[in-house]
Amino acid sequence: MRLDDVRVLQEVQKNTKMAMKAIDTISEKIYDDGLSVQAARESMKYADIYNKATDRLLEGRAASYRESGFQDLMLKGGVHANTMLNTSTSHIAELLIQGSNKGLTSMWKAINHHENAGSVSMEVAKELMDFEEKNIERLKHYL
Repeated sequence: MRLDDVRVLQEVQKNTKMAMKAIDTISEKIYDDGLSVQAARESMKYADIYNKATDRLLEGRAASYRESGFQDLMLKGGVHANTMLNTSTSHIAELLIQGSNKGLTSMWKAINHHENAGSVSMEVAKELMDFEEKNIERLKHYL
């Protein structure tokens, strides 16, 4: 497996893992049933895409993305700080949209910096990016 493939798939793992942790952290503060269901569905799809990236890395005998405890702490701290004074449905939807936008940006960077990645890696990356764009559209309803 080429290094570009590994880096793109690791970026997919990083994004999906962060999204799942953010949703897990914020889900206890969601009071709107529709948004709660939307977040749960998102988390399941992120897990599916994460598993696809992991499977491809295992097939290529490449290392998976390893997160640092510091990143996890910063993510959870950021979610708690951003929801300390405002847990409205609109605000939580806005935070989820911001997260999807960050994910899209980091995936575009990974794709542009690793242009020699093969079609299998790019397919997983594009699936994540398409999903992020659809999430943003669905979440706009809650703003």
